Amino acid sequence: MVADIIELARQYSRYGYRRIAALLRDSGWQVNDKRVERLWRREGLKLPGKQPKRGRLWLNDGSCVRLRAERANHVWS
Repeated sequence: MVADIIELARQYSRYGYRRIAALLRDSGWQVNDKRVERLWRREGLKLPGKQPKRGRLWLNDGSCVRLRAERANHVWS
């Protein structure tokens, strides 16, 4: 089962242990989320970090052009 967890984590790299547990249940394993979480931590599996949110992409007039700095300290966000 651990090999299946590792393979699914490699195949679906953005899935966490809960969704991997659901995939295992769909494929016939009788496991709950806590067991998969324990094996997940023991194997050292992690999700990639979340991407940071970008600044506003739109202005009040509805345009989608990002402001460009014209001088030092002009655009802060």
